[in-house]
Amino acid sequence: MTTSVIYWEKNTPRETLLKEKLTIGPLLFSSLEKFRLRVTLTNNRTQHTLFIMDGLIKGLIDVALGGNNDRDQDNDDDRQSRDERSRSSWAEVVSGDQDSDHRPQPQQKQEEWQSEGSRISNRPHNYKKEEVEPWQKDSNRQRPNKSDEDNNDGWQTVGKPSRQTHKVPKDNWNSYKLPSDEQQYSNEVEVGARVEPSEDELADLSRACEKLWELDLSRLIPGKDYEIDCGEGKKVYQKDDMAQGSLFTWVSDDVFRKPTYARFLSLLDNYNPHQGSKEVVTSEEKQEQASFIEEISRTAPIKYLHKFLASKGITSGSSQDFKRLLTSLWFDLYSRCGTSGSSSAFEHVFVGEIKQSSEVSGFHNWLQFYHEEANGKVDYQGYIFPRRRGETPDSETQLLTIQFEWNGVLKSVSSTLVGVSPEFEIALYTLCFFAGQEDNHIQLGPYAVNIKCYHLGNQIGSVFPIADS
Repeated sequence: MTTSVIYWEKNTPRETLLKEKLTIGPLLFSSLEKFRLRVTLTNNRTQHTLFIMDGLIKGLIDVALGGNNDRDQDNDDDRQSRDERSRSSWAEVVSGDQDSDHRPQPQQKQEEWQSEGSRISNRPHNYKKEEVEPWQKDSNRQRPNKSDEDNNDGWQTVGKPSRQTHKVPKDNWNSYKLPSDEQQYSNEVEVGARVEPSEDELADLSRACEKLWELDLSRLIPGKDYEIDCGEGKKVYQKDDMAQGSLFTWVSDDVFRKPTYARFLSLLDNYNPHQGSKEVVTSEEKQEQASFIEEISRTAPIKYLHKFLASKGITSGSSQDFKRLLTSLWFDLYSRCGTSGSSSAFEHVFVGEIKQSSEVSGFHNWLQFYHEEANGKVDYQGYIFPRRRGETPDSETQLLTIQFEWNGVLKSVSSTLVGVSPEFEIALYTLCFFAGQEDNHIQLGPYAVNIKCYHLGNQIGSVFPIADS
């Protein structure tokens, strides 16, 4: 008896299927890296066992018997459409913000810093937090289990391996919804005069941003706190999947128990990803926003940001005024794609949005990427070749330009800083918004970076890093 497993993508052209032929009993199939349909075949029976149904059984029969011709034209059209989209300008492709000239319609700002208690969420859409599940604390690193890979009972797997699922610890998430007087926060970081900007830093944005990099005390260490596998490189317009597996091999559980990281993660599922859908923000979600701002305000990067903006006269020396400024800048809802109250800086930059034209817009945060990849919603497809030779990314690289699909929708180019803390990104992007221009050429440790910052009136339309050429 011959038993094998193959993977078949329903939109794969017939000529591609026949490039590499795998013999299974009396039938011939292609060996593919991408898969959507898993089929079990044996040579002594004609029964086909379908494990994952992402197409019709007829499609399988068509491939086996040489059919599927009707689909080829559709696939060619789809391929041409996606290739044309990939040839837009670099910054537009990275941001997904060709609609950046829309003017925001901010909703009425909250007058008081603290939210008024909490209530049960009654959101109309289905983007809900999962129920908190028991968390096993005996394993800090979610490495792939090699014994599981080897123990396949004679099955042959062809194509990209299934991802290792990893549930992010949610030990304290429910407490983040509580009123301010019931919250527990970290102690203030004592850094003394280090958070006082110098005259040189006040006069030179790049020096100020480099100081923020130095003050990011919670930045992770590659190989110690997490590990990535960049896979193979590709050009922007290429749509072949160049990654054999996930971008993140493992991330230490301790990372998700860091106070600012945990509070940031609790915000990610507060949004409807479909651009143009009006957001409904509950009192509990407002409290999550407030508790996040309060937590990061105790860190060195945010303290430095406050001192810098106060020195420039952008905000007062009052910590409450400053926290209101951050809350308004990042969480106030505004109009995008003609729908008022449908977007915010936080949602666009960190969470991401899906356009009606089936393109991913925004989505420039590594924690969101890891979270969605661990939940099977992100398919990493390889890094984009750097503009300068000799700068191929590896497991130590903390500035990546990558391609992926999110909920089945392509993001041709996305750039992100990997392993940096939430407070660092909030401080960096806020600083560039108030003190910089659209292009902000700076140095972050070993990386020459252009922080691209688009304004939507008095709000952040989009902001993200690009590796400087």
